[in-house]
Amino acid sequence: MRLPKAGTIEVVPSILSADFARLADEIAEVTSAGVGMVHLDVMDGHFVPNITIGPPVIAKLRRVSDLVFDAHLMISEPAKYAEPFVKAGADHITFHIEVADDPRKLIDKLHELDCSAGICLNPETPVEAIADVAPLCEMVLVMTVRPGFGGQKFMPEAAKKIARIREIVGPDIRIEVDGGIDPQTALTVVSYGADTLVAGNAIFAKTDRIAAINAIRDACT
Repeated sequence: MRLPKAGTIEVVPSILSADFARLADEIAEVTSAGVGMVHLDVMDGHFVPNITIGPPVIAKLRRVSDLVFDAHLMISEPAKYAEPFVKAGADHITFHIEVADDPRKLIDKLHELDCSAGICLNPETPVEAIADVAPLCEMVLVMTVRPGFGGQKFMPEAAKKIARIREIVGPDIRIEVDGGIDPQTALTVVSYGADTLVAGNAIFAKTDRIAAINAIRDACT
């Protein structure tokens, strides 16, 4: 599966806030809302203070879903583990500039594996850190919370970086935003140039997940 063409607004449910005891059912429910992607939060307990899932879980989920698997590697050694995640079924992999020894080499490796590549920057990381490599990617991920846990408060100053990134990458590369996204903040980040909205609690903390997804979509129109 490939990332949708840049410019179309995509609401991307983050499984970090889902019920891990019934992930297949949770993904099926958001699929019925017409989403095209699901965000897989991969944490190693080192780069971020939490541990989530690895390739074996993704491989199992791949058997039950045709959605684009958008894997966000919040790990200290993305180059070491990128290939196992691709082989498990990840369609797109985003890694952090803060831990990438040679981001260009990793981007090339992902492309060789027929996987799209993304670069991510934390709230405190300046846009200049990714300026050279962002145009080589299919997507740039802007964190509007500090990575590691769901349910955090949206950081408006971090979101403002989106406008500068859009200037750098132009219209043909997706800009994804992760952290505190709900109908109110979604409108803000889209106004800056984002087109890919990761939402966790705003979807999975609601009884009606389809209505929650539609509320975010409607806020951006």
